[in-house]
Amino acid sequence: MRAFAHLLDRLSLTASRNAKLTLTSDFLKDTPDPDRGWALAALTGALSFSAAKPAAIRKAVEARMDPVLFAWSYDYVGDLAETVALVWPTQPGANRAPELSEVVDALSAAPRGAVQGLIEGWLDALDPDGRWALLKLLTGGLRVGLSARLAKQAAADLGGVPLAELEEVWPVLTPPYEDLFAWLEGRSERPSADAPGRFRPVMLAQAIDEAVDFARLDPTAYAAEWKWDGVRVQAVSERGQRRLFSRAGEDISAAFPDVLAALDFEGVLDGELLVMRDGAIAPFGDLQQRLNRKAVNAKMLAAYPAGIRAYDLLLDGETDIRHLPFAERRTRLEAFVGALKTPRIDLSPLQPFDGWQDLAALRADPPAGDPQVSEGLMLKRWTSIYEAGRPKGPWFKWKRDPRLIDAVLMYAQRGHGKRSSFYSDYTFGVWKQDAEGAWALTPVGKAYFGFTDEELKLIDKFVRDNTLERFGPVRSVRADRDFGLVLEVAFEGLQRSTRHKSGVAMRFPRISRIRWDKPAREADELATLERMLG
Repeated sequence: MRAFAHLLDRLSLTASRNAKLTLTSDFLKDTPDPDRGWALAALTGALSFSAAKPAAIRKAVEARMDPVLFAWSYDYVGDLAETVALVWPTQPGANRAPELSEVVDALSAAPRGAVQGLIEGWLDALDPDGRWALLKLLTGGLRVGLSARLAKQAAADLGGVPLAELEEVWPVLTPPYEDLFAWLEGRSERPSADAPGRFRPVMLAQAIDEAVDFARLDPTAYAAEWKWDGVRVQAVSERGQRRLFSRAGEDISAAFPDVLAALDFEGVLDGELLVMRDGAIAPFGDLQQRLNRKAVNAKMLAAYPAGIRAYDLLLDGETDIRHLPFAERRTRLEAFVGALKTPRIDLSPLQPFDGWQDLAALRADPPAGDPQVSEGLMLKRWTSIYEAGRPKGPWFKWKRDPRLIDAVLMYAQRGHGKRSSFYSDYTFGVWKQDAEGAWALTPVGKAYFGFTDEELKLIDKFVRDNTLERFGPVRSVRADRDFGLVLEVAFEGLQRSTRHKSGVAMRFPRISRIRWDKPAREADELATLERMLG
């Protein structure tokens, strides 16, 4: 556990991607099985403990110290694991610090009622760094700036194998990955990836640099299609196994039984999951009604019918065609989708264009004049094979320009981790006039990025200097017609929402810039957003 705690501590304090890779790869090389496997599982999000909830951790610490004092400490620090690690009052007689595998084994076998006692014993035996690592492990929120893919890259580097090879077998591996490390260290053959219904690592696109890329790319070498505003999925129907995966490999089949029932084929499709009514795409908000659900009822299935708009074909029957050029895969895809007898799967049409200027005009004119269903365009080189990850050059995404509004800061909340001492999460609103003609702000979104560290310090000071009320970690900030901080907010999409008081919801809002110069009364009105909806 000490080595894992040291790794997390170093990762959290290291900004360099290459340094994080080296730290993780060295850890995997120096740490024996099964501890390194459980650590890799934690770093990739493949390890969770259903019985170890934050409530159990709070209950344990409140049994050792004044609950009010703990609440004040937690409010100040802003992070549960960090707070408990610092304030935990140890008791004498603790056993030695546990190994990572001991923690995993004990929690896997322990009944729910025994979990609190286990946690208390481990916290007594560990130093503050070890307690922090343990609690991060238990709650599943490591937040050390290492993505799951970067952790896999570190494992691949350990064995000197391409990341794509590791990702190909990853879906059939289980923690603590002893067979994986045996392969990476040359002690056994590569694990077999031949498992029906498995996930194939997806190919991703780079954001295009208009000033650089268009000058060097040949437009005739690329196909264009719309980047539909849904969720990228992989639909697998293989040897009797049907699965629907997110682009990260999460099995989301349970939330979409209607789509699963339509996978009456042998093969693997890459496409966009959308809510579609009579062939028309609904806004992303409709799809959100069904995401992250363990089950859906008949009413929801009828109200939000889902389907797939196919982009690519990875497995045609039992034949893996990822090594074929996109032009050939596209021909096969058209025949494949054309043979299906379901309205729930259709084809994403290619968009003909004559040069980059023509494509720019197309980008400015989304399908049916409705920008809500398209995020922009995708460019795919005709000769590109389907390779995992984000290779440079074959695929580009050209997202439409973000929309901008001026809004007024209304509430601020403490951040987490490195931002736990700052008010860094901002709720903002726009003006709305009531029946009597009075103006008031109505919240329309929340954002927590888009500003520099220096700007964060300035906004934090503004929040503290102009606080009206406190609600735990949240402060309401003075905001009226004559005073307030105006934020220029960028966002990708807008949709109607009955869950929000304003009646609208933003997609991917972020702070574009801080308008210190702009009077609060000159911020936008709700009517401006409603006009954007059409």
